[in-house]
Amino acid sequence: MGTTIGITCSFREDEYAFWLRAYYIDRIIAVGGIPFILPSSTSTEVIRDYAAICDGFILAGGGDMDPVFWGEEPRPGLGEIDPLRDQFELKLSEQILKKDIPALGICRGIQVLNVAAGGSVVQDLGQTGICHMQSAPKSHPFHDIFIEKDTRLFNILGQERVRVNSFHHQAVKQLGKGLIPSGTSGDGVIEAIESVQHRFLLGVQWHPECMTDRASERLFRALVEAARF
Repeated sequence: MGTTIGITCSFREDEYAFWLRAYYIDRIIAVGGIPFILPSSTSTEVIRDYAAICDGFILAGGGDMDPVFWGEEPRPGLGEIDPLRDQFELKLSEQILKKDIPALGICRGIQVLNVAAGGSVVQDLGQTGICHMQSAPKSHPFHDIFIEKDTRLFNILGQERVRVNSFHHQAVKQLGKGLIPSGTSGDGVIEAIESVQHRFLLGVQWHPECMTDRASERLFRALVEAARF
């Protein structure tokens, strides 16, 4: 069997349906992986089975996290939350961290990984100097990010400056244990993090699954290659 990548998804209560954009599926297949969509569950047994079955994970984009998980009260600007998904992804992240399973967090996913490691999230960025919620097409590169040298992300992308899309109003605040910032935007917002304690644990604030550039393809290829061994 090939390299299996489990991908988390959203739950739409009004339709009683789990939902995921097909971009994620396409990107994993394109780099030789086998994608599995993972419905949210609070069952410890199910989550352990997910961790045993999948070689790697993508924590996909989605709605806001409940700030209770990093000890804050809700503040103005907080968007819609999905309590089931929050609980599921945090428990799954515990397995990822404990078992050192390769994982890539995308948009919401970078925040989940950070909170799972003990960090916190800015509930609403407001005005920061750069627009982080573009109205352009999803594939359109919108603003620059600056990559730190001597990081896994730099080794993957091979560039100190990358132009990315942007669809977020939250961001990493205080970093979790063992995490470092590997990319920031010009206004100082953390756009990428990675673990110095795990073989492949990376989070990005943008949506590489929607982009068609080589840098985005390299991210997914790096995940699948890390999960293969």
